Amino acid sequence: MTVTLTDIARHAGVSLATASRAFGEPERLAPATLRRVHEAAAELGYESTQTPSGEKTIAIVFPDVASPVYAAQLKGIQSQAWQGRHATVVFDSDEDLRREREQIERARAFDGMLLCSPRLPADEVVALAGTTPFVVLNRIIEDAHCVVMDTEQGPRQAVEHLVALGHRHIAYASGPAHSWADIRRGGTIARACEDLGVRMTRLSHQAASIQGGRAAAATVVASGATAVIAYNDLIALGIEAGVADLGLRCPDDLSIIGNDDIDLASVTRPGLTTVRLAIGRCGALGVELLTRAMAGARPDGVVDLDSQLIVRGSTAPPRTPGH
Repeated sequence: MTVTLTDIARHAGVSLATASRAFGEPERLAPATLRRVHEAAAELGYESTQTPSGEKTIAIVFPDVASPVYAAQLKGIQSQAWQGRHATVVFDSDEDLRREREQIERARAFDGMLLCSPRLPADEVVALAGTTPFVVLNRIIEDAHCVVMDTEQGPRQAVEHLVALGHRHIAYASGPAHSWADIRRGGTIARACEDLGVRMTRLSHQAASIQGGRAAAATVVASGATAVIAYNDLIALGIEAGVADLGLRCPDDLSIIGNDDIDLASVTRPGLTTVRLAIGRCGALGVELLTRAMAGARPDGVVDLDSQLIVRGSTAPPRTPGH
């Protein structure tokens, strides 16, 4: 019988995310933890490049394949699927609920499905999937295999960072209206602002793109906030461009924080302060769980991947009145 990462995790007494990181990102683990995972793998006869028995065809449903986040997630999925010699078929719903519904119906004809940030109501997702094994990425659906990227630790760190710089009014630039991650991030930011005694303004939903950020820029400025946390990096970069068009500068007039840490975030000037997410690992773990689901395993909890605030040049103390 094929040994999976889940078997390794249980044998070593660690989470599935930690076991996966031992083979994909070993530098992020403490030496003792890494050694325990590798010893467990050796005892069970696991090799990170071994192929699961039986090639399968996996359908992947994305809300927007043009997004660099989903491109990175797809890369993680493809890498893990290749190790098992599984074929993949990609669907793009283009943030359209009707299209997502039709694509899930089509996807269930394959051996298994990865539903990446589905926008439909949870009960409808489950009903549409029917008896086809599926895993949900970046959203929690009860009684389903789920892998999520943290929506609490990183956003709270973002608020704490801004408050430490002296900001007392923070805006949140929302993403797509049906995004589970948007609801969770916005809620975390609101609670953190309340806990720390600062004002929070939640702005209207925008497309998760640079143009969506540009559209939000004037509203950010009109809110009077001295800092803004955006749903993702693309919206953050769009806000930066939009406020520049209005004659303002980042971070002198407005501090900006994104979410995701896409490659572009580190090469812009100023570099974008953002919350780094384990995007590729999320995709790879999704394939691992789907392999188990296709073998008949039942869901045994949510895999939650951590996040971390990466501070760059787009945040600074608010401008002192008169300066």
